[in-house]
Amino acid sequence: MSLPVPSRAVITVRRARQADIPQMLRVMEPFVARGDLLPRTAADLAREIERYVVAADGDRVVGTGALKPYSPDLAEIIALAVDAAYQGQGVGRMIVERLLRIAGELGIGEVFALTRRPDFFYRVGFTLADKARFPQKVWFDCNRCPRQHCCDEIAVHIINVASGSFLA
Repeated sequence: MSLPVPSRAVITVRRARQADIPQMLRVMEPFVARGDLLPRTAADLAREIERYVVAADGDRVVGTGALKPYSPDLAEIIALAVDAAYQGQGVGRMIVERLLRIAGELGIGEVFALTRRPDFFYRVGFTLADKARFPQKVWFDCNRCPRQHCCDEIAVHIINVASGSFLA
């Protein structure tokens, strides 16, 4: 059970640290249980911790997400999850905007996501995309997904990330 968000909560988004991993797993667990996220172990997170950011309310991790590069010009937002008590507060938007800034700093021009909640991404500036644009994703992740033969995810993307024009 989640407690209501304190009215004076101050959320910061920062790079994830090894010490955050247990809390990151806690935040992701309900999304993994529903099939919204691929399962990740503590070892998976530890191995790729530099890709992750967390949203924190003080010392409590309340959201997480990562940027997974596929090429110098293409990356995916993965593992985006926000604690139920903090949803609807702009935490997901803060995480995505931070990941887009990181992508821009890396010179990545296009960022995509596969999601069952495209409306969230549309509100952040993404547009509908054809999954066929991202064969790297299919080759790498879809073959281990339990929904691979009945996928209901929608592809969304945002372009011109490296130019910073997405922040308009």
